[in-house]
Amino acid sequence: MALDITRLTLEAVKPFALSNRDALRCKAMWALGLALWMFDRDRRPLIESLHAKFGAKSDKLVAANVAALNAGHAYGETAEIDLPLRQLRVPRAEMAPGLYRTVTGGETIALGLVVGCHLAGLPLFLGSYPITPKSQILHYLARLKEYDVTTFQAEDEIAAICSAIGASYAGQLGVTTSSGPGVALKSEALGLAIMSELPLVVVNAQRGGPSTGLPTKTEQSDLYQAVYGRNGDAPLVVVAARSPSDCFETAIEAVRLAVQFMTPVILLTDGYIANAAEPWRIPDLAAYETFPVEFFSEVPAQGRINPYQRDPQTLKRIWIKPGTPGLTHRIGGIERSFNTGEISYDAANHQKMTDIRKAKIDGIAKFIPEQEVQLGESHGKLAVVGWGSTYGPIQQAVRRVRARGGDVSHIHLRHLSPFPKNLGALLQHYERILVPEMNTGQLKTLLRDQFLIDAKSLNKVSGQPFMIAEIEAAVEQALSSRS
Repeated sequence: MALDITRLTLEAVKPFALSNRDALRCKAMWALGLALWMFDRDRRPLIESLHAKFGAKSDKLVAANVAALNAGHAYGETAEIDLPLRQLRVPRAEMAPGLYRTVTGGETIALGLVVGCHLAGLPLFLGSYPITPKSQILHYLARLKEYDVTTFQAEDEIAAICSAIGASYAGQLGVTTSSGPGVALKSEALGLAIMSELPLVVVNAQRGGPSTGLPTKTEQSDLYQAVYGRNGDAPLVVVAARSPSDCFETAIEAVRLAVQFMTPVILLTDGYIANAAEPWRIPDLAAYETFPVEFFSEVPAQGRINPYQRDPQTLKRIWIKPGTPGLTHRIGGIERSFNTGEISYDAANHQKMTDIRKAKIDGIAKFIPEQEVQLGESHGKLAVVGWGSTYGPIQQAVRRVRARGGDVSHIHLRHLSPFPKNLGALLQHYERILVPEMNTGQLKTLLRDQFLIDAKSLNKVSGQPFMIAEIEAAVEQALSSRS
């Protein structure tokens, strides 16, 4: 159906004797009136805003715009419009009471990092190099210097992560941000942080790849890179945020794990989360439990300090601030002796240190929440397992199928390395596992590797997020399949 909006607008504002130029400017208001009818929204707040903002300049022009707005709304009411311009009533969202603001994923990651460092009692240092789509984290943190935040725009990705590692060595929390191609450049220095066992947070806002790929599109194809993408046996922690508001909580968790276990942590988001916006209920920071860092300060009675002496429960090594009297020490990228912390090429020692670094990361599973079922039962015919920004479409698809009686549940992962300690047993309670991902099946492979389950993939690598209907159709097919 074609609408002659120009003619309809001119008829609506004709009584005000406007010039053609001013009359045609009212076209947008006529279209907005029709849109407000389509979505069943109230016109009064907009009309009041027009009078408050422009009434003193020209009452006649404001009245003409209001008339155009009302005419567009009346057209929708009276013209008996059929598809695609039918009226859609969107019910009021059920939201907990509180103070809300609109945020993007980039903003909430920045805020979460600042709050996480506050809970740990550490200054935050960001070493970053601009790259789409994560540059907004650098832009946002640069405005928060009063919260003990230092930002440094480096000349390249390698300098960015190395500066962050230096900050962590000096007793701050080093943070660096990038996307897939930049994380590839950071991989050697990331191995240095793993060997040195320094806390570090690496934010990867994933985009289409490989190489330059689709810089402005979204993907989830850096999971292999995050879990495995370094030389040698180099385990670290990987967490993933599921929405712009969830970035805040996930960033705090990344900081906690980094400082409590002296390890690099990769925080995965993607272009969709980084640029998307949603209402965020501003939390009460007093409700968050602190995890203050304690730097090692006990001077040995004799001999040199061993910077690789460990907590027997967590296996994390001690953290010494450079310059602490009596605690001169060296760390670095060459293997160290378990007993002394000095450089060691001993074969048995390298085996032991490699095993300990792995055991430290594996043991973190005891210190993270057990996996919960987001929607549905803890057993049944089908579980849809997701991570990252697939949360929204999976949740709605599963909700729709369950409303029709389908035996399906939704499980969404935040902790990807290590997995929650109960995840394997939980997945065994379902006959089938479906894993929707914006890649060719990376989480599916990890689940098969860790738990020997026959997970099936639903893949989409188009640079666009999943639609609810795509996942809904795959769920119905999985429930009806006999194989």
